[in-house]
Amino acid sequence: MMKKCPFTLSNGAPVTEDQNSISAGERGSLTFDNYHLFEKLAHFNRERIPERVVHARGTGAYGTFTLSKDLSQYTLAEFLNGTKTTTRVFIRFSTVGGGQDSSDYARDPRGFAVRFYTNHGNWDMVGNNTPVFFLRDPIKFPDFIHSQKKDPQTNIPHPARMYEFWANSPQSLHQMTILMSDRGIPASYRHMDGFSSHTLSLYNSRGERFWVKWHFKTNQGIQTLTNDEAAKQPSFGAQQDLVNSINNGKYPSWSVKLQIMTNEQAQTFQINPFDLTKVWPHKEVPLIEIGQLELNQNVDNYFMEVEQAAFSPSNLVPGIGASPDKMLQARLLAYPDAHRYRIGANANQLAVNRPLCPVNNYQRDGVMAQNHLGNETQISGVNFYPNEDENTPKPRPEYTEPPMPLLKDAWIKAYDTQDEDNFSQAGALFRLMSNEQKNILITNIAGGLMQANIQIQNKMLEQFYAADKEYGDMVKKALSVSAS
Repeated sequence: MMKKCPFTLSNGAPVTEDQNSISAGERGSLTFDNYHLFEKLAHFNRERIPERVVHARGTGAYGTFTLSKDLSQYTLAEFLNGTKTTTRVFIRFSTVGGGQDSSDYARDPRGFAVRFYTNHGNWDMVGNNTPVFFLRDPIKFPDFIHSQKKDPQTNIPHPARMYEFWANSPQSLHQMTILMSDRGIPASYRHMDGFSSHTLSLYNSRGERFWVKWHFKTNQGIQTLTNDEAAKQPSFGAQQDLVNSINNGKYPSWSVKLQIMTNEQAQTFQINPFDLTKVWPHKEVPLIEIGQLELNQNVDNYFMEVEQAAFSPSNLVPGIGASPDKMLQARLLAYPDAHRYRIGANANQLAVNRPLCPVNNYQRDGVMAQNHLGNETQISGVNFYPNEDENTPKPRPEYTEPPMPLLKDAWIKAYDTQDEDNFSQAGALFRLMSNEQKNILITNIAGGLMQANIQIQNKMLEQFYAADKEYGDMVKKALSVSAS
């Protein structure tokens, strides 16, 4: 028989009355001894935290990653060594540009963030459902997001502004082609792939570094929606689909695969392997399957576990490292900084963010510090290093990451990459499409581009023609039809 749950104040004292405030007489004013009322109202006023600037709308679930291929030759990450190793994971899916008031079915990239709770700490693979992104230089990121969000004067989405940014940033064409294609609106979070997008790295006990891209291939198959189909869906439909599928025992899963490149290959590769706007052709760098990821447990409390989840590319573990990808380098700073602003200095002490292994360091204070109760060293031990206490945390040099290579004779300055090849891979993707897929792509592009002025339209047409003549011809024809 279930024990009765007492109703208490936040300090644990029993609540004696919860439906009527204390007043000076039946019709009189309220009095200052309404401490239960004041506590309820004060907490209610603070029940929301700032929403994420990007990836605001999302959902998440727990599951497992089961390794099927030993990667010890590439990495000393223990959860990637041996076979049949199982690691607990948490995934948060999201749209990117819209706020909490937006729809699950926006034409938008989808966030695909995976947290691996390893024995050596949390590793966060913070990616998207596309293998590339709109930018290769992070200094453009705030402007890009501003162009995709609501107009500052009307607070209404402004498609022409999106194209105005893309017209002046040709590096966006590859990702924009994916976004406007038939894959631009996933039917659910279960029916889409995930990618690290960034080049990450693995390093082994011999100090050798390998460059890698992570791929999560859905076992449910790719399913997408047209604009008309998406408009008929409830705004929360993708979240409901994930919750229902797990509750019904239909656990979604993904095949986890890697592309692996040696440092020697990277130096002579046909493209910059650290350019986030480009893919590594599979013919040159084939996919290697390493395991399966399954989601099998819904959260108990959305706010505590999904809204407060704080993923960061800087959450790395021994054996896994970053790369010279400029966008990734900026995210190493930007993501944890966003969490400190949005949730607080001790965001990583919340249950969903807390590692399963003990945390031992010299950071103790700040708002809402809990210092992982039960770890006396972390609570009352000496709070500085170096110190003379043998029982306090010490560095572990055996996990030292090998040095990151730099270009020979590199000079420190701002490098303009606008004139790099921004079009070949977008053109190759276009030529892979069926006629039906091409028509969908052109219709989606024309629907927004027709709202831009002729100068922006002409700049975009130059990009389409640079990618593929048929691509340019089809967009030009669609715009002329719309104008007539």
